[in-house]
Amino acid sequence: MPSSKKSPSKTAVSPPIETILTTLTKTFPDHPMDTVTQNNPFKVLVGCIISLRTKDEVTMAACERLFAAADTPKAMAGLDLETIRQLIYPAGFYKTKAVTIQTICQELVTRFNSVVPDDIETLLTFKGVGRKTANLVVGLGFGKPAICVDIHVHRISNRLGYVKTKDPEATEWALREKLPPHLWSVINWVLVRHGQEICKPIGARCDVCPIEHHCPKIDVKARKSPKESATTQWVKTLEK
Repeated sequence: MPSSKKSPSKTAVSPPIETILTTLTKTFPDHPMDTVTQNNPFKVLVGCIISLRTKDEVTMAACERLFAAADTPKAMAGLDLETIRQLIYPAGFYKTKAVTIQTICQELVTRFNSVVPDDIETLLTFKGVGRKTANLVVGLGFGKPAICVDIHVHRISNRLGYVKTKDPEATEWALREKLPPHLWSVINWVLVRHGQEICKPIGARCDVCPIEHHCPKIDVKARKSPKESATTQWVKTLEK
């Protein structure tokens, strides 16, 4: 008679997150904003606002121009709106961002004596500052424990099977519960860089991924081969 015993069910194994992040830190050793923000909380705040929906190289250049003209809340609040617009152009939504930057600088001067608050809840009172920006200011600007979650951190954390969440905010809270505090400041920059260059939303480059052997590739679609151009097809026809 066949055995009535049930085979043991497989238990999901959490990926070795410290090993993964250590490997990625060696691959991407520097935070892309370090050069222009220099861990200055005000510069991190402004730089993060400029960076939203904007490529890194555009953000860096815009920050350099703006900080060369004004690098304190009081000095930046003194710039007229058109000047700020010109300095941060062609950042995405530069007109809206110019208004946000000017308004925040004015508030910093009048409400906080030109000192950037070092806690997330106070930062969230500024119009245009969301959880991603607030966490980055606290973590990168002040060196305090904070987890900055954008779409890259959300996507890769779920692809690795480390969390199972529906949106970036849910991922932030899940990581706060699970991720060791000493890794909080690391996870943002390495997963953002990894997501931009390798673990892309579509066409993930698993063939060159340094952590591929740790990844269960949850919801990762196979990378499509590039289509041959009409010219290539014509040349192949001639060679037959």
